[in-house]
Amino acid sequence: MIFWFTITQVSVACAAGLLCTVLGLAGRRPSDLSVGSQGLVLLLLLAQVVIAIVSPFAGNPPTGDLLEYWVYLVSAVLIPPAAVVWALIERGRWSTVVMGVASFAIAVMVWRMHVIWTIQVA
Repeated sequence: MIFWFTITQVSVACAAGLLCTVLGLAGRRPSDLSVGSQGLVLLLLLAQVVIAIVSPFAGNPPTGDLLEYWVYLVSAVLIPPAAVVWALIERGRWSTVVMGVASFAIAVMVWRMHVIWTIQVA
């Protein structure tokens, strides 16, 4: 993984989580802003999939368990669409908070993926 991209992903996921949580606690229902923030988080995760495929060929192999890394990555990619579908089905203020919690979970998962890729020794 690329360190600056990891920091970008964690920052965007935390910002999206904070935005959605504040909007939800303020009583706002899912809107283009909250759903769009989840789209941005998903876009960065899809870019991470491409980076994870290309990095070993570019001389940046993982030091940890590759299977564990991919399980984290695939799970993280599935979370934003699931949160958005939930929000669009329920359309309540708490569904916006659920999108925020999903973003915070993704931030933690991305950092864990970075640790698996760079720090752990298999």
